[in-house]
Amino acid sequence: MANLKEIRNRITSISSTMQITSAMKMVSAAKLKKAQDAITAMRPYSDKLTELLQGLSASLEGDGGSEYADKRPVNKVLVVAITSNRGLCGGFNSNIIKQSNNLVSNKYPGKQVDFYTIGKKGNDILRKRHTILGDQSKLYDDLTFDNVAEIAELLMRLFTKGDYDKIELVYNKFKNAATQIVMTEQFLPIESGEGDTAIAADYIFEPSKVEIVKELIPKSLKTQLFKAIRDSFASEHGARMTAMHKATDNAAELRDELKLTYNKARQAAITNEILEIVGGAEALNN
Repeated sequence: MANLKEIRNRITSISSTMQITSAMKMVSAAKLKKAQDAITAMRPYSDKLTELLQGLSASLEGDGGSEYADKRPVNKVLVVAITSNRGLCGGFNSNIIKQSNNLVSNKYPGKQVDFYTIGKKGNDILRKRHTILGDQSKLYDDLTFDNVAEIAELLMRLFTKGDYDKIELVYNKFKNAATQIVMTEQFLPIESGEGDTAIAADYIFEPSKVEIVKELIPKSLKTQLFKAIRDSFASEHGARMTAMHKATDNAAELRDELKLTYNKARQAAITNEILEIVGGAEALNN
């Protein structure tokens, strides 16, 4: 009977876990809808702004260009690793950490590579092996464009002052609830459009083209960083929803197996009791 009690307790425990994972799945699904709508609405604007800026930057290269497009020999690199503050979302955070370590060992061997983390999970692990310039885990408490713009301005200052020769973003791009694509995106220096990406049409610029580009570049960089964080935010909820869905299914399967084991053990115990009663009755008759 002790064995039956143990199985019964496990069934109860798994049923409680199922309730938690199912509730977390529903919460993530609700948050995902809002985050998905936000990033879907933002992408066309961000992509078009980046395309326009790259074309204008390419046409300005003969006029001195921009300080944000200054290409220098790469000796010092800053990687902005965008993860989450919470776990239970499958390989969402581990994929970013793996890609960040891959950049250090394969893309920039022998270079100074520092990290700027957005998200507690990335900060906790990367700080054990690398230099963390700063951490913005509290950003998710109030994820607004103004707060992200402050981080973008800091990154721009670090680049223009020469503290770093290159700044890259590593984040999860949202594709759908079940799929997130790990992206490594150059933030600074800005890449100039070439060939078909450059603006070929004749435009009338008012004020001058140089002034427009100088005004657009900071806005474009802030928008680029905000889009990356929004992408990561939507990906987190998608990954968590998928992970909790799988966890609920696995728990249900395990619960059913335990119920079957419990019924078999209970049936065996009842059979033994019947045999003992029959055996006792036979002994009395003899």
